[in-house]
Amino acid sequence: MESFVTLLIPALLALIAVRLLLLPMKFIFKLLIHSACGFLCLWLLNSIAGFTGIFFPINAVTVLTAGILGLPGIGILALLAVLP
Repeated sequence: MESFVTLLIPALLALIAVRLLLLPMKFIFKLLIHSACGFLCLWLLNSIAGFTGIFFPINAVTVLTAGILGLPGIGILALLAVLP
């Protein structure tokens, strides 16, 4: 029984360490997916900028705003583009 406990404790500690290291990776992967979607939305809106007259600069701030906030973020960017 003693050898079982001796093997169980390091195994549990390793499992906890792996789980703690994977949490930030999930957040980073989710942020990358949302940023890619934000970039795609801004690119599509810029492709019809000739009709709307509103051009969105594509940089890290606008992509993250559109990616994280979604449609409200694009609305905020549109308001900022229209305001002088």
